[in-house]
Amino acid sequence: MFKPHGQHLVAGEWVATAETFSNDPAHGEISNFSVGTVDLVNRACAAAEEAFWSYGYTSRAQRAAFLNAIADEIEARAEAITEIGSAETGLPAARLQGERGRTTGQLRLFADHILKGDYLDRRHDEAQPDRKPAPRPEIRLMQRPIGPVAVFGASNFPLAFSTAGGDTAAALAAGCPVVVKAHSAHPGTSEIVAEAIFAAIKSCGIHPGTFSLIQGGKRDVGHALVKNPFIKAVGFTGSLAGGRALFDLCAQRPEPIPFFGELGSVNPMFVLPGALKEKATELAAGWAGSLVMGAGQFCTNPGIAIVPRGSEGDAFVAATAEALAKTAPQTMLTSGIAQAYHDGKARFDGRNSVRSVLATESTGRECRPNLYEVQAEAFIEDHALSEEVFGPLGLVVRVASADEMPALAKNFEGQLTATMQMADEDTALARNLLPILERKAGRVLVNGFPTGVEVVDSMVHGGPYPASTNFGATSVGTMSIRRFLRPVSYQNIPAGVLPDDLA
Repeated sequence: MFKPHGQHLVAGEWVATAETFSNDPAHGEISNFSVGTVDLVNRACAAAEEAFWSYGYTSRAQRAAFLNAIADEIEARAEAITEIGSAETGLPAARLQGERGRTTGQLRLFADHILKGDYLDRRHDEAQPDRKPAPRPEIRLMQRPIGPVAVFGASNFPLAFSTAGGDTAAALAAGCPVVVKAHSAHPGTSEIVAEAIFAAIKSCGIHPGTFSLIQGGKRDVGHALVKNPFIKAVGFTGSLAGGRALFDLCAQRPEPIPFFGELGSVNPMFVLPGALKEKATELAAGWAGSLVMGAGQFCTNPGIAIVPRGSEGDAFVAATAEALAKTAPQTMLTSGIAQAYHDGKARFDGRNSVRSVLATESTGRECRPNLYEVQAEAFIEDHALSEEVFGPLGLVVRVASADEMPALAKNFEGQLTATMQMADEDTALARNLLPILERKAGRVLVNGFPTGVEVVDSMVHGGPYPASTNFGATSVGTMSIRRFLRPVSYQNIPAGVLPDDLA
């Protein structure tokens, strides 16, 4: 098994610090890791700024080769990554193998994307020297990298949203060096992926300051990373409270910078009456499967279903409970996440307006699904019922009739996804719902379940606050590169001086 050395990677050097912390593996040996410091953060950020003067001006072909080399190095460590990732997180090998493929796929997708050059959004307005009353100069436009980017690793995706995940891939593709603050839930996994990136840096002749990894550390370490003047943007996937605190720090800097945070979502699913009549049992089984996928630890977990009252709705609720009851206990990613799930369940248990449909008991990091039901009127009056519970907990909101669905939809805050389960006879209602849902969510689905985010050009993984802090951005798909670019106009620049991509 891969044996972590527990060090930070800073500007091409593996560095140990005196203070250490232990990981909290679901199984296997406990390992010790160096604790990050403010000084290490500052060294990494200074190195990233120095690297930008070379890496930010590499050719698209050079960066594509680098991204592909990172993917190759990750695959070369495939078995070791799966082994330590499973030990640290409790995720099954098949899930980690799939996530590793997604991670390398993102890197290769961006390599292809930047080679095509469309992301540069190149524009050209020719000079009009004879224009009256004043001549027009020649003006060109192109997207340019913004500078060093800070990335906070996610707890629930140790590969695809962490060290070499989507934020890192997009930033490196854009030409931006990256400083990663690894998540303490899987430091060994972060370390081995950092080794893969470092190997690619050496084989491609990239400046070593282009990537650094800082492990552990108290709140001051994360704050120092966000406030460092060399950092020009932050990518974050995590809790609403933690993300909002970092967002506020970004805004309070002498030079405010964009914070691209994905913070939480309950991803409502509207079950329209025609679909409920045609396939209540099938929909219940599908929803139950989506709820418990990965122990409910997906940001697109559809935690709330809106269902009309009546016998068909009752059958849907009963079938969901039956399907959930058959689910075996699952291991949650960390003890802290498991405790938060227990606390979320207690929040529902303590409300008289909420009926428990399926009540289970969980201990330690093991969890079982729970299902609750509430009437729409009570749901609207109690904001806490619309807050995310990270884990396999479902809430059914019962409306008196489907005509109440549009009004209820307007009460939701920003979401990553919103889903409609519909039949042909529901078309008119769906047309009424769609303008509301597209205003509430970054991705609207019909007759599917939102768990499973395709990494493609057309994907939006984001949405209005609190789903994310920037509703115009996505953290998945090729459009995510735009977060780390800014437009520059070049006026009357001679061809011999222009950047190669514009000449």
